[in-house]
Amino acid sequence: MFKWIAYGIAAIAVVLLAPLLWIALDESAGQLPDSGLPWQIEQIAPGQTRVFSLQPGVSTLQEAIDQFGRDVEVAIVVAPGKPASLEAYFEDTRAGFITGRATVTVDIGQDALQAMRARALKEAYMESTTRKITLHPDDLATARALPIVAIGFMPTADLDEAIILQRFGEPASTISSHAHLTHYLYPEKGLHIALDLRGKELLQYVAPRDFARLQQPLELEAATHTDTDTEPGETLEPDDDAAKVQAE
Repeated sequence: MFKWIAYGIAAIAVVLLAPLLWIALDESAGQLPDSGLPWQIEQIAPGQTRVFSLQPGVSTLQEAIDQFGRDVEVAIVVAPGKPASLEAYFEDTRAGFITGRATVTVDIGQDALQAMRARALKEAYMESTTRKITLHPDDLATARALPIVAIGFMPTADLDEAIILQRFGEPASTISSHAHLTHYLYPEKGLHIALDLRGKELLQYVAPRDFARLQQPLELEAATHTDTDTEPGETLEPDDDAAKVQAE
């Protein structure tokens, strides 16, 4: 019994101390690795960056699996009023010593995506009206070779504005799409951070040349102030009856 109490106390301590890892350690003092952390975004060419050892728009899904872990679910995601997307979800991963969940979006045309959907093994609803479609194994092999266009990372630790500004700097602009939701935009880094006072924070990375794909929907949502069926930041997550794809 006492062992389980100790485990519980340790788990609570991890949750409480996790935000301190974002602010307590200093790169200049040699306390942090040179790369791999969420705020370590490397400019490698005009319009191109590297984060988590991955280059949005260049690195493949297989490279993302190698980075985030082989316990991954790959599926077509269809949300109401939005184009279908091919996503890979990593429920438990690390970015350096920062724990969290990751989602990568694969770069694929709608025609090819619809062909994969026609061959799919299973289609199910997520918590809302968004549908999740399990790929045929042959299409999964094809998907691994495709480039990724976006990376989403949801840290275990709760962030606040002070942590965001300390680690990522002043944003080029901010957008408030809901009373509880503020978006921090860093177009030169290809980074969007959603600070949600009622939920979890979400970091989204694209190549800077593709930043409009993140910014334009946020501006439209803020202008219309129309709530959708899914909360901003909802993405592919496994349900209890869906087996995860174990990447080879």
